[in-house]
Amino acid sequence: MSSLPAENEVEISEPGRGSGGEPVRLNRRLFFQLLVFGGCRDSAMLVRALEEKEVSGTLYADLNDHRGVGLLTFAEDPAFFIDGLRPILLSQPFAELSLKEEMTMTGRTYSRGYEQDLEETLIERPKRRVLDPELRWAVWYPLRRSGRFEQLEEKEQRSILAEHGAIGHAFGKAGLAHDVRLDCRGLNRDDNDFVIGVLGRELHPLSVVVQRMRKTRQTSQYLTHLGPFFTGRVIWQSIPAASSTTVNE
Repeated sequence: MSSLPAENEVEISEPGRGSGGEPVRLNRRLFFQLLVFGGCRDSAMLVRALEEKEVSGTLYADLNDHRGVGLLTFAEDPAFFIDGLRPILLSQPFAELSLKEEMTMTGRTYSRGYEQDLEETLIERPKRRVLDPELRWAVWYPLRRSGRFEQLEEKEQRSILAEHGAIGHAFGKAGLAHDVRLDCRGLNRDDNDFVIGVLGRELHPLSVVVQRMRKTRQTSQYLTHLGPFFTGRVIWQSIPAASSTTVNE
């Protein structure tokens, strides 16, 4: 970690606060990518391929397509998606699946400037959540804010985001839903700003979170695009530095 840069210096690392309130930064983050496929007749074959290649990620059964699956992978180096993942997807059994390009979601973890443990925020917590065997259900979706939001004063923006955050905090504290928030600006074809993952033990609370969010000022007044939504249940998850686990369908 390092201190804040001098004024006008270009800085791309993530900001946070040290234990004494001093500004700190960390130039690490995770990149995530969700790929959604149709035409899957045997998910066990996909699991075997992922385990043989030691891929880190989660495979979901698509709630809205009985032959659909979603593959969520992550890495600190985004070159993994091209150099590591692409050859796997171009080989059997993934090669026989049909990619739903409109459902692809790519994003990176980020900090907001007040986090004390940046490694936990940017690396460990997101990884832990998407690989948690207790969080079997997931809803993933992209969103784009309107230009009007960006023109608001910072104090007003914080107030709007706090309303959103309070809902997420309440559901998280109750153990009903946990989120993974990714910045996807410049990383997706549809010019979205963020990708959101809402994860939980049961599906119903995840639907309720989305319902509650619809009433916030951010969603009702300052979003220009929301979705498409991918809803899935875990088939398989990798376990770092250990054997992998398959969840019975």
